[in-house]
Amino acid sequence: MRSVAEHRSVVLGNHGALPAVHLPLLSAQGLVLSSAVTAAWPLPSFNNSSMDGYAIRVADVAGAGEDTPITLRVIGDVAAGHVPDSGVVEGSAIRIMTGAPMPEGADAVVPVEWTDGGMATVAIRRAPERGGYLRIRGEDVAQGDLVLLAGNIVNARTTALLAASGHADVAVHRRPRVAVISTGDELIEPGLPLTRGLIADSNSFMLMAAVQEAGAEAYRCGPVRDDEAELERVLREEAPRADLILTTGGVSMGAYDTVKAVLSRVGGVDFVKVAMQPGMPQGSGVIDGTPIVTLPGNPVSAYVSFEVFVRPLLRTLLGHAHITRPQLQIRCGRDFTSPSGKTQFARVQIVTRHDGVVAIPEGAQGSHILGGLARADALAEIPPDITSVREGDSLAVVDLRQEPS
Repeated sequence: MRSVAEHRSVVLGNHGALPAVHLPLLSAQGLVLSSAVTAAWPLPSFNNSSMDGYAIRVADVAGAGEDTPITLRVIGDVAAGHVPDSGVVEGSAIRIMTGAPMPEGADAVVPVEWTDGGMATVAIRRAPERGGYLRIRGEDVAQGDLVLLAGNIVNARTTALLAASGHADVAVHRRPRVAVISTGDELIEPGLPLTRGLIADSNSFMLMAAVQEAGAEAYRCGPVRDDEAELERVLREEAPRADLILTTGGVSMGAYDTVKAVLSRVGGVDFVKVAMQPGMPQGSGVIDGTPIVTLPGNPVSAYVSFEVFVRPLLRTLLGHAHITRPQLQIRCGRDFTSPSGKTQFARVQIVTRHDGVVAIPEGAQGSHILGGLARADALAEIPPDITSVREGDSLAVVDLRQEPS
């Protein structure tokens, strides 16, 4: 029986980031830069005002005060996006808006709040320092400066820098395309009437959402009946289209475990037991050159297996440096037991009580209990040599609400 760490290593294999593509900024959101980016021009690209006010020469307003205002002629007006018609000369000022280019001859801006707001003349009641309220060309980024490294993520903050420094598109590692295949004669589409013996296909919808949350593209194939010929046809049809095939169900020891039967015969897939609960039956390998990971059919087992094995693989393909969610140390809020010899991934809620933040097991831990999974916001990883967890013990907890940093 494999350990969790051993099987994760097998699933990750020698995979690396997918090839780079050039995408428009808004299409690259959430993706990882494949190469460094430099500034096409300086930021700011010209000297400009950081305030609404008056562009002046500091020498002309020396000694200005509340009781000793200095009056200057207003010889022009410049708004953001416009170029000054003239420069500032001795004894004059030009009304200026935030972001507007500084006129020649001016060496500071007087905020409008320090003046009487005059149009023909302006009374200045306070003198700025030389360079006051100016944004100087290149003070943020010089032309040719390295602005982002390969490995940085394109997000709202980095998009602002990329756009401002002259980039409409960027080179990023493309999103993996994941084919999600659920299997079983018992499965029907959600929303259809249930008859005895049938269940709604929740796994493929859950895994589709999980794949998309991880940053990859997902599409459903199925549910596929327990028919070996049909399953082989679907697998071979999807292999050329996908970067990863993800199946759920049919990997245990039963008579109708079709996934295991087909892939043991036609694919280079290794089926093993992993010392974990939930999610002991696992499989991984390739079919027609495409990576495939086979997950258990019980929904909680499938979700936990995705988090532990598949999500790190997808983040590797996306080019992320950090592929697992952060692990926190949180006190246990209630006694519970754990199976001997297996790593348990207990569904827990992180709550704040009178005695601080604790992790509380969320009801029954069966591999079919979807209500508890939906209410949980974290997984507590209990080592295989621990069978009893007491209130107050420190738990290693993976917060499912947090992305890797």
